[in-house]
Amino acid sequence: MGHEIRLVDLPHRSTAVVRAHVMPSGMADFFAKAFEEVLGVLDAQGLAPTGPPFARHLPRGDGFEVTAGFPVDRAVRPSGHVLPDELPGGPVATTLHTGAYDAVGAAYTETTDWLEAHGLTATDAPWEAYLDGPEVPQPRTQLFVPCRAEA
Repeated sequence: MGHEIRLVDLPHRSTAVVRAHVMPSGMADFFAKAFEEVLGVLDAQGLAPTGPPFARHLPRGDGFEVTAGFPVDRAVRPSGHVLPDELPGGPVATTLHTGAYDAVGAAYTETTDWLEAHGLTATDAPWEAYLDGPEVPQPRTQLFVPCRAEA
């Protein structure tokens, strides 16, 4: 696909998230409900997102352990399923995928290959930020992979 991958340095960011074990077929429904719940809690607490919605999902058994939410400027108070969390700071490899969500895996593969070719290794779970909603014909998804130089 030829994604442009670059290395950037990000600050730690507070987030408000919902966590769950989700089957692949339930991801879209989970994201919609999680993002809606987080936005409701942020509004009730006088907070607002400081960036686009994001998700981290790690394969576990027959599904994924998913964390989905929004970056915020200060910690959210736990409410319902919404919890405070953080996105790590430091160096990350990042790329922009444009197109179907089910094709994002190729961008992750390219990023992993890029890390290896540049003497870097992943240090934490990656995440993706959704710059467009699913109603957009070619949604943009920004990928982030925390990394460091190999020892």
